Amino acid sequence: MSRVGLVLGGGGITGASYHLAALLAINMATGWDPNDAEVIVGTSAGSFVASTVRAGELSIDSIVRPHEGREQVAERINKQIYQRQRPAGIVRWVRRGLIPSLRKPGVTVLLGTPALHHAGGIADWVEEQTGEISASWPERATVIVAFDIASGSRVAFGTENGPDVALKDAVAASSAVPVIFSPYEIDGRYYVDGGVVSGTHADLLLGNTQPLDLVLVLAPMAADEAREGARFYEGVFDRVGRTALADELQAIEAAWPDSDILVLRPSPMVLEVMRPNPMDPAGAVPTFVRTLASLRNKLARPDVWSILDRHLTVSSHRPIHW
Repeated sequence: MSRVGLVLGGGGITGASYHLAALLAINMATGWDPNDAEVIVGTSAGSFVASTVRAGELSIDSIVRPHEGREQVAERINKQIYQRQRPAGIVRWVRRGLIPSLRKPGVTVLLGTPALHHAGGIADWVEEQTGEISASWPERATVIVAFDIASGSRVAFGTENGPDVALKDAVAASSAVPVIFSPYEIDGRYYVDGGVVSGTHADLLLGNTQPLDLVLVLAPMAADEAREGARFYEGVFDRVGRTALADELQAIEAAWPDSDILVLRPSPMVLEVMRPNPMDPAGAVPTFVRTLASLRNKLARPDVWSILDRHLTVSSHRPIHW
């Protein structure tokens, strides 16, 4: 069986729906279980899906529970994720965000910004979704990426050099989007969304002891086609995401020239329901449905299917004809 590295990029609530639908589509087409990936790298929304996969809980119930309608799903996600708090940490923000931004303007001004919500709800959601594994760490290689405000650098939980933390806390730290969520505290250190550095961090796969046969990247925030009527900032985020991912894949290609690389990105049809606000729970179900529909054609393309068939197709599996 091929050695696969799975990269699940950031993308908010709708990005998580994209991941879940895409992985289920690949499973239906090939029979491959994403939990068989030799390494999984998850950032922000991708970290939540990575925890779900490693817990063996990837299913349609991951997004829609029995007897739930679209509105009920949105309401449940909203209550689970957006737990309100009294804004705090102004001094930390001034020291770590505002003052550094005066010397070097950029996204650092957002780091540590006091917010109305805390990411504890995300940690609770991971615990509910994954069970006992949430308090420990998956046996198979799993990397969750966050950003350490004090050091000003990314932190790869699950690696030899990363802090020893519970899976649910790593996911909450990786998903603490600045401005929306306050920084997430673990052992006295404050973390924010790993996406402030890169939406994918695919280069972390190079920490694997052996070259991987296939690098499979799902990149909701690195779209290469714009939707009609897109807001100006969507193009900015996608361009930044594509640039970071291109640099990461270039490093992989240089180190592992024989590895196949496949990147899946949302089509304009999917982006229509994913955006303009990827943090809106109302977009969860529409994104899931449209992603399944979109990937029916995407996975059947000869250039895509040849890679999937070579590395992921289980010999006894009969592909589902949608």
